[in-house]
Amino acid sequence: MSSHIPAVKTYLMDLQDRICASLEATESSSKRFERLVLEGERGGLSRPRVLDGGDVIERGAVHFSHTVGSALPEAATNRRPELRGQGFEAVSVSLIVHPRNPYAPTAHANFRCFSSDGIGGAPQWWFGGGFDLTPYYGFEADAVHWHQTARAACEPFGKDLYPRLKANCDRYFYLPHRAEARGIGGLFYDDMNEGGFEHCFAFAQSLGDHFIPAYLPILERRKDSDYGPDQRDFQLYRRGRYVEFNLAWDRGTRFGLQSGGRIESILASLPPVVHWRYDWSPEPDSEEERLLRYFLHPRDWLAEQEP
Repeated sequence: MSSHIPAVKTYLMDLQDRICASLEATESSSKRFERLVLEGERGGLSRPRVLDGGDVIERGAVHFSHTVGSALPEAATNRRPELRGQGFEAVSVSLIVHPRNPYAPTAHANFRCFSSDGIGGAPQWWFGGGFDLTPYYGFEADAVHWHQTARAACEPFGKDLYPRLKANCDRYFYLPHRAEARGIGGLFYDDMNEGGFEHCFAFAQSLGDHFIPAYLPILERRKDSDYGPDQRDFQLYRRGRYVEFNLAWDRGTRFGLQSGGRIESILASLPPVVHWRYDWSPEPDSEEERLLRYFLHPRDWLAEQEP
């Protein structure tokens, strides 16, 4: 095991526990996360956790994984071609929350660290991850809170970090085939190793520790909102975009499939119910049209006010 991996593994396993406990505390039904512990053939470990069919959380998945492999998958070497064929370890927490209420947004986060055998016996490591929000009905207060918390996670590490990682997120969570953003963004970064291990690890912990303060107030605010069949139908329609991104573009999904990960864990991020419509467009000046027109475009939520 890389000398860097054990400390990150300990932190991420604790983060998984804390996030699951916080989400369970919002759930009004008796549903709780199903907890499994699966050992890998090469010494890795997987702790998939899924909550299905709750009154508040229709599906939530919070997975910890420690993957050990003899060769980095293609999804992890596109930006580091010199490491193709190298042995590696990776630890991560990946999570998704699909609330039942259409006014409560879907949240996604990933926190990961890779270590590779490197070139010439010199091991290499790097961090990546972030979090992003996908609303079905837009609320400016939610968008501002989400991005204020994202900025707070970054501020101790440099004033330029939040705008840079926000821009990365806006670029990454984008459906090219639709020419459409998946949500209102957040933070996204990859291949971080500048400043040394302790600096990068501290930043990764700051992002992990800020996820619940970013998301839970929004979920609590929206989970009991009144809605009808039209709002539910629009939520299920928009969930289709989430599925399209995960299956067509997401590097994390590709990494899981290419590394031989447990397919039930990889696809647990998908919503349990989805609708697709042919060539649909919302009514002019409706809440649904407002989401597409105003919210699903990159903007500076901390500086702008809706006209």
